[in-house]
Amino acid sequence: MEGGSPLTCTEVTAQCPVEASIYGYYPNRPINAALVIVFGILMLVQGWQTFKYKTYTYSFAMTVGCLGEAIGYVGRIILHDNPFSATGFQMQITTLIMAPAFFSAAIYLTLKHLCLALGPNLSLLKPRFYTWIFIGVDLLSLTLQGIGGGLAATAKQNKAQQDTGTNVMIAGIVWQVFTLTVFGFLVAHFFWRLRSERRHGANPTAKQLWGSRKFKLFLGSTTVAFLFIFIRCVYRYVSFLMSVWFKYLCR
Repeated sequence: MEGGSPLTCTEVTAQCPVEASIYGYYPNRPINAALVIVFGILMLVQGWQTFKYKTYTYSFAMTVGCLGEAIGYVGRIILHDNPFSATGFQMQITTLIMAPAFFSAAIYLTLKHLCLALGPNLSLLKPRFYTWIFIGVDLLSLTLQGIGGGLAATAKQNKAQQDTGTNVMIAGIVWQVFTLTVFGFLVAHFFWRLRSERRHGANPTAKQLWGSRKFKLFLGSTTVAFLFIFIRCVYRYVSFLMSVWFKYLCR
């Protein structure tokens, strides 16, 4: 046997070098451990804020997203110890793909409340529809990615099942990119109209919010989070297309 395959190897040996694993390297333990701690702390903070501010739906989405990220990076730590670990791979591929969908859901909820506070008349959609429409399509994306990840992670040596799982995950990611693009357009349109209205005098509530540093920080952080999620989805899509079986995924 000249070389191993990620489908047949179970540990690093002379016949199964780390280069033959899914990622081709040992995931960095300190970095992944730090990310587990960071997302674990954020999960606890979000859980505490759920009850303090009674933002149950928003905080639930953020908490589940943080939990998924933490579990995913635990999987990466397992892959550091054994790059051929099926358990570690299954943990990280499913949770790290699905967790950002919960962050997206939280951002969708944010736009609804921003529209209500700053000017519901400026939105192309009625604010209440943002929750139903975008979280609904986000759940579809989450379902597709979850099913695809499950098929791929349990395929073992079944090439047809691997390809099916990969294609289903790609469909879920493409759908998420499309959803985020539409959402980004609606956000840009809303704030473009809001900017025009501010020139002619915004409503008292809007003026008070724009004068708050906390509000500006929250708005800026949400914008950055949206951009990172969008970039991540595009990156995942390109990575899948360039790899027969996740060989260069996340390098």
